[in-house]
Amino acid sequence: MKFNKYTVSFFILAFSFLLVQGCKKEEKVEWKVKDPKEEINNHPEPQFKKEGELSFVKKDGKEISKVDIEVSDNAPERAQGLMWRKAMGENQAMLFIFPAPEQQAFWMKNTIMPLDIIFIDEDNVIVKIHKNAVPYSEKSLPSEKNSIFVVETIAGYCDKNGVKEGDKIKFDFQNK
Repeated sequence: MKFNKYTVSFFILAFSFLLVQGCKKEEKVEWKVKDPKEEINNHPEPQFKKEGELSFVKKDGKEISKVDIEVSDNAPERAQGLMWRKAMGENQAMLFIFPAPEQQAFWMKNTIMPLDIIFIDEDNVIVKIHKNAVPYSEKSLPSEKNSIFVVETIAGYCDKNGVKEGDKIKFDFQNK
C-alpha cells in the first residue's frame, strides 16, 4: 500500500491535533443550582405605607379588631402584593381591591412571611380564610366564591382576634 505525502501529512496533522486535545488540562464545569430564596432575600424590601384603616366586624356590627391598611388597587400593585417583605406589624394589613367580583386565587411565591389570606365578597362578607399560608409556596389558595376584596395579615391574626368566615369588613382609605 502506497501513501502519498499529502495523505501522510494529513494523518500526522490529525494525530497531532487529537494528541493536543487529549493532553489539554481538563476544564472543570461547575453546576450551581440557584436558590430561589437568594433572589428574594437580596431584593429591596418595600416599606409599609398606611393609606387607610380597616375594621373586622361581627354580623351584628360589633367591631372585632382594626388594622392600618396599605391599598393595592391596580394590576401592578396586586401582582406585587406583600412579596419581598420580611415583616409586617401585627396591626397592619394589605387590602387588595379588584375591579369586579370573581373567584380569586393567591399564592405565596416570593413571599417571605406566613400570612392569613382573607377573601371578601361585594357585600363585605368574609367568604374564605386561608390561615398560615406557607412562605414561598406556589400552591394556589382559591377564594372558592366570588370576591372583590382580599386582606392579607400576618399569620395567626384571624385566630388571635377571632376573625371568622361570615364576619364582615369596613374600611376607609385615601384615594391615591
